[in-house]
Amino acid sequence: MKKNTRRQSLALGAVLIFLSGCTSVGTLGIITKSEANPAAIFKEGRPYKELGLASGNACKYILLSIVPWGDSDLETAVRRALKKSNGDALLNVSVASSLYSFLPIYNIVSMSCTAVKGIAIKYQ
Repeated sequence: MKKNTRRQSLALGAVLIFLSGCTSVGTLGIITKSEANPAAIFKEGRPYKELGLASGNACKYILLSIVPWGDSDLETAVRRALKKSNGDALLNVSVASSLYSFLPIYNIVSMSCTAVKGIAIKYQ
């Protein structure tokens, strides 16, 4: 029994060495599409309709620390969330940024992702 437990512990330790990552989470009150004019929207007090919960994410990959592809910025994640819901803005938004590295000692492949979740609204 002790040998089997020791092997499992070593295997788990090896997996953790080859995979590492971290995530940070924050919240925002409102995020609108970049082409919207938020000052005019707030000044006019435009009514809106809640469409429900919406989420979107965007990821960028980096191979050998020199070859990047993808897009992990906040705007891309918001656009994807709003496209799915056909909304104009997100309210009570949760934003999470994550960074993962596979074989971190050698930086073979890294992945950076941004995820957003909030209540989609449509201006009327």
